[in-house]
Formats: sequence, structure tokens, C-alpha cells
Amino acid sequence: MFGLGWPEVGIIAIVAVLIFGPKKIPELGSALGKTLRGFKDEMDAETTDYEDADYVEDTEQS
Repeated sequence: MFGLGWPEVGIIAIVAVLIFGPKKIPELGSALGKTLRGFKDEMDAETTDYEDADYVEDTEQS
């Protein structure tokens, strides 16, 4: 995972709990998940738009 080993992930998790508190961590995880899902959806939509534009460009040249 991003070149991090388990000790580094554990240290990051401990620091996150100390900074945000144990009650806030699930909320942050949920928000991060929604953000990443939205980003992925937009990237997929952009790829589809690009492929559609390629198809239109190819048919216009024929």
C-alpha cells in the first residue's frame, strides 16, 4: 500500500486517533470514501467522453 509497511501504517493510525479522536475517525473514513468514489466516477465519465469524442472524430474523417 503506497510503499508503506505495517509499522508505518500503525504509526499513522495512532497519530490519526490522537489528532482526531476515536469518534471522528469513522466520519473521516466515510467522507474519504465518498470523495474517492466521486473522483473515480468523474474519471470514468471523462474516459467515456474522450472515447466518444474519438469515435465522432473517426467517423467524421471517413
